[in-house]
Amino acid sequence: MTKIAIVFHSGFGHTKVVAERVKAGAESVPGTQANLIPVEEVEAHWADLEGADAIVFGSPTYMGSVSGPFKTFMDASSKPWYERKWKDKLAAGFTISGSPSGDKLNTLQTLIIFAMQHGMVWVGLADLPQNDEGTNRLGSFSGVMAQAGQVAPEVEPNEADRKSAERLGQRIATASARWARVS
Repeated sequence: MTKIAIVFHSGFGHTKVVAERVKAGAESVPGTQANLIPVEEVEAHWADLEGADAIVFGSPTYMGSVSGPFKTFMDASSKPWYERKWKDKLAAGFTISGSPSGDKLNTLQTLIIFAMQHGMVWVGLADLPQNDEGTNRLGSFSGVMAQAGQVAPEVEPNEADRKSAERLGQRIATASARWARVS
């Protein structure tokens, strides 16, 4: 059984919607179990993170970077960092903001650097950018970028962004199963 942990912060519910679709995508791959871990509950889940084959990181983009609560989680990971608990695990990431850019690339780069600090191996999104109705509509290969304006999480992110999140979940689950076979 491939285990995927999805650790995320969601200030207004939009990031949680993306996390749920990453989970759905991962679990669509046979033999995969995915676990959602809000950063507010991470203290009870350090063992789950250690036991996962892959960890997917998700944060809204606030003021051009990860949210404060997500950064608190990052800083709290110093013990697994020091003990190299996540070394050679696969990692992926996603973010969401109110505008098409919103400096989401910086958030994804922050997540990538965080994963690299832990000795992880990053898996990006491989889908070619499509029109506004297609997957990877915002054109990010580093991870999923989604957009949600000042509307409820039931309305945005749109279906294209939700489908992009599913595709990332499928990719990390497939890569994790392959990685487990050869390592």
